[in-house]
Order: sequence, then C-alpha cells, then structure tokens
Amino acid sequence: MRLATITNWAYGATVVLTVASGATMILASNAQDRERASVEQRYRLDQATERLEGEIFALTDHARQYLQTGDPTYRILHQRDAAMLGSVEARIRRLGDAGAGPGELAALAGAMRWADTLLDEQREALAAHARGDESRARAILFGAEYEREMDRAKGMVERFQYQLDQRTEGQVAAATRAASLWKTISEIALAITGVLFLCVLFFIFRQRVLKPVVRLSDVVNRLAAQDYTIPPPYLGHIDEIGDMAQAIRVFRENGLARQRLEEERDADRRLRDLLSRMTQRMQGCDTLHDLKEIVRRFVPEIASDLAGRLYLLDSSRNAIVASCDWLSPSQSQDEFPPTSCWALRRGLPHRPAGQSVDVPCGHLDLAVGQLADTVCLPLTAHGEIFGLLYFEPRPDLEDVAATPDTYLTILAENIGLALANLRLRDQLRAMAMDDALTGLSNRRQLDATLEHAIALAERNGQPISCVMLDVDHFKRFNDSFGHDAGDAVLREVGSVLRGAVREKELVFRYGGEEFLLLLPGVDAEHATARAEEIRTRIAGLRLVHEGTALGDVRASAGIATAPAHCSADRLVQTADAALLRAKTQGRDRAVVAAASKVRSAA
Repeated sequence: MRLATITNWAYGATVVLTVASGATMILASNAQDRERASVEQRYRLDQATERLEGEIFALTDHARQYLQTGDPTYRILHQRDAAMLGSVEARIRRLGDAGAGPGELAALAGAMRWADTLLDEQREALAAHARGDESRARAILFGAEYEREMDRAKGMVERFQYQLDQRTEGQVAAATRAASLWKTISEIALAITGVLFLCVLFFIFRQRVLKPVVRLSDVVNRLAAQDYTIPPPYLGHIDEIGDMAQAIRVFRENGLARQRLEEERDADRRLRDLLSRMTQRMQGCDTLHDLKEIVRRFVPEIASDLAGRLYLLDSSRNAIVASCDWLSPSQSQDEFPPTSCWALRRGLPHRPAGQSVDVPCGHLDLAVGQLADTVCLPLTAHGEIFGLLYFEPRPDLEDVAATPDTYLTILAENIGLALANLRLRDQLRAMAMDDALTGLSNRRQLDATLEHAIALAERNGQPISCVMLDVDHFKRFNDSFGHDAGDAVLREVGSVLRGAVREKELVFRYGGEEFLLLLPGVDAEHATARAEEIRTRIAGLRLVHEGTALGDVRASAGIATAPAHCSADRLVQTADAALLRAKTQGRDRAVVAAASKVRSAA
C-alpha cells in the first residue's frame, strides 16, 4: 500500500474525530454560556431587590427625619420618592422581565404590599403632623406596629432572595455538569485522534521510512557538510522515499555545479582584487623602477600559469628592450626591433596558437615546426606604443587553471596607461623644472636641489661651492642682432655650462642671462679654477647667427664657498655679491667672495 493511501485513510479518520471533538467543544461552550447567563440574571435580580429594599427604608428615613427636625426638605424628598414608585404590578413586571419566576414574584409581591402599607402609614403620620397632632404622628412612625410591618416586608424580601439563590445555584450546577461532560467527551476524542496519528506515524516510520532514511542519513549529513564526493544510494521505491532519493541525487549534482561556480567566482574575485591593487599601486608610481617592481610582483600572482616579460620601447634605438621578467621565460629574445612582433605591427593582441592558427612572431626562438602558445600584448595608450607584455606557458604546470584572456588584456591596458601616466608626469615635471630655452634646470628646481645638496654637504662635513655667472653686455646682442641671436647666445652658454659638470642637474638658469652652478664637495680653490675654465670656454665661442658673426662673448663669475665664505643658507646671495664685484671691477673675470668678518676674526 502506498504511503498516500495510508495517509488518506488516517486523514479521513482524523477529520471525523476532529469534527466530533469540535462539536463537543461547541456544546461545552453553550453550557458555559448558560452558566454565565444564570449568574448574570441573579446579579440583575439582586440589584432590583436591593433597590426595592432601599426604597422601603429610604421613605421611612425621610418621614422620620422630617418629624424629628421639622426640615421641609425631608418632606419634599419623601414626596418625590413616593411619586417615583409605580404600582405593585408594574414593579413585579420589571422583575419578571429580569427573569424572576412566579413563586419568587409572589413572595416579592407580598413584600411590596407591606411596603405600600408602610407608605400609607407614613402619609397618615405626615398628615397628622401637618394638623399639629405631633403625638399621633410619632406614634404611627415610631410605634411597635410600624416596626413589625417593616420586619415583615424585610422578611419577604429575604425570602425572595433565598428562592432566587436556590434556583440560580441549581441552574449553575446543571450548566457546570453539562460543560464538564462535553469537555470530557472532547478530550477523549482528541486523545483518540492523537493515538491514531501516532499509530500511523509508527507504521510509516517503521515500515516505509525508517529503513530507507537510515540509508540516506549518512548521505544527507555529508551533503550538508558540502561533501559532494559520496554517491547517493539507489532506491527503487515508487513513493516519496524514492522521490527523496532522486531529489538527493539532483541536490548532489547541483551542489557539485554550485561548488564549481563558487570556486570560479572566488578565483575571479581574487584576480579582480589583485588587478585593482596592482592598478592602485601603479597609479602611485613616481619612477619607472617602481613600475617594474610592481609588475614583477603582481603579474605572476594574476597569471600564475604563464611566464612572461615586460618589454619597453627604446625610441633612441628603435628597439624593444626587456625591462623585467617573471617565472623564467625562455622563448622570447631580450631585445628585438618592433617589426619582429605582430602585436606591435597590428596594435592588437597576438596569439599564434589556440582556437585560430596564426603566424608566430619573429622574436621567438622556436625550433623548426614548433608552434608555441605564446601571447603578445601591445602596451598602448592614447594611440602611442610604449612596449610589449609577453606571456608563454610554463612547462612545469599542468593542473593549474588557465588565466582568461580578458584579464591578460586588462593587465596590458593598465600597464600601458601607467606607462603613459609616467611619461606624462615626467614631461610635466620637465616643463615645470627645466628652462625651455637652454634645457637647464630652472630656478624652481634650484630651490629643491640646493636644500638637498646643502643638507648632504653638512651631513658629510664637506664644503659646497656656488658659481654665479653672467654674460657681459648681453643687451648688445639683442639690440644689434635681435632677440633670436640673444637666445642663441644663451643656448651656447648653457651648453658650455652643461659640459663643465658631471651632473646636468647642478647647472641652472638663474634668470635672464645669469646662470648658476652648484659644486658639492668642491672647495673655493677648485671652484675658482672651474669658473676660470668655464669663462675661458665661453670666451672661445665663435657664434654665427643667420650668416652674421655675433662677435666675442664674455662672462663674469662670482664664487662663494660654504662654510669658508658664508653660512650655507647665504651661499647664493654671497656668490651673487661676488658677481656684482666682478662687474664693478671691469667684467670678464672671476671674483671669489670675501670671508665673513666673524670667520676672519676667528
């Protein structure tokens, strides 16, 4: 028998028992409603009885207070309360409407008649008082007969209440018994329903569920622990257990697929994080050396299955030169012309093997007939080629997943943009720090270089000299031959100065026709010799501009050395003062600054 058939029979029996239990609950609820109705009726009748008893004694009190005090207010209150009383039949009818029985109403009617008798005696006593017969009035209201009549009325009211209590208690007891009976029947029906349900559960779990579930439990536990290697057992039941086994097989297959997708997603996220970090680091690079270190550190992590090399374009030699490599590439040359690479020719990624056969690049060292699965990615930005990113497979790896071509392309794009940014930054720095006319460093660069050079000289305990040089009568070249000729003179003088020092960063165009040389580690004597040599070279210049000889070029120089002549922070000013002395002494000479007074005294 199928589980569905057993379940349907059990469901039908459960529904029948549930309906029976619900009906008994409804009957029990009705009995409880009758019990509550009896209690509410008793409460209403008690209130009516209390009002009646209160009326009897209230009228007596008002009449007696009037006789005692003579206050007309009590007489008015007595008349008002008496007027509000209806007939005995009307008052009994109200109590009958409230639920009082005939016997109870008969007892209460006697009490009302005695109350009316008392009311007549009260009126007679008030009339006697009004006639001035005070003794008669008092005899009526305070006499023994009046008290006996009040006791009779009170006794009849108490009898009514006793009868009412007896009837109400009987009704409540009957309703309680009925409610208890129906409740017991309902509980029995619910108990039978529970026993039937437990029996069905026992049969299902013992015969058709427990054994297969025990076989499936280990599979489910291991699948819950995301261990999808265990094969699920095959169950031939054509029922829910068989469907469960089939569902477990489907769940295992979906789990394996989801596990593969999660691994791919985690690998993809890791690659994206590495690419993002690499791009951020490259954006913060200040030098090409920093960029090479970043590429050599991050690219093997991103493309761990590929060895590679970063090539940069050497424009002066028109060659592609290896800048750095990782994981020991061996199939590409260290240097080759740009025309040897099809990626650089076409400006597109080039892969000679793979899904489509293509021509191998000329810079690959391949045996005859060998076709390597290499990847060449041009490094371009803003339509300009900066180099090449080269990859080749690693022969020592077989099980490592291949890096998607998309990430290799993103790598090349980011590196190309970083190279373009570095070049643009260098160009902007050169424009900001170099003099456009002479190619020498400008005064802005002097401020940064001078501070560093002075600090280095003081730390090493070495002197530092400064030569300030000015072209004599420079205005003559502009006035006689034009400003282009004057610019030509300045360019040649700058060339002489650049050739006089080992590092061109130590030669500056100070302003106009003035130039400045920094000589770290050089004392005053050698600085003077260097200035004389430069002045002699300038005097030997024979310049021709547009076919016209410009004549002799002469220069004056001022030399200052720290700490021999001045403090380090006054080095340029002291050299400028020495230059001024050279000009006042006749120009075309080199003058050394005088030592400070404090140092001379020492």
